[in-house]
Amino acid sequence: MTFDYGSPAELFTAKRKGPRKRLGYRRFATAADAIRFAVEDFPAIRTLDAWMQVGDERFDSEEIHRLYESDDYPQRRRTG
Repeated sequence: MTFDYGSPAELFTAKRKGPRKRLGYRRFATAADAIRFAVEDFPAIRTLDAWMQVGDERFDSEEIHRLYESDDYPQRRRTG
């Protein structure tokens, strides 16, 4: 599968408070930016019900991390 890191993306997170789930939402100009935010700035994404929408495709938190670790990921990764 070829993934377009330059496509616009939406990131959703379900926040549990009480009996209802609140949905967090953030839109990004590129999927690479959404992935970087999810992995580097929002590390709790693995423990939350979170996903990224790129076009008609949906990626869960594990898939987001795989895209970040891919050799094709176009941005510099944070070290340390």
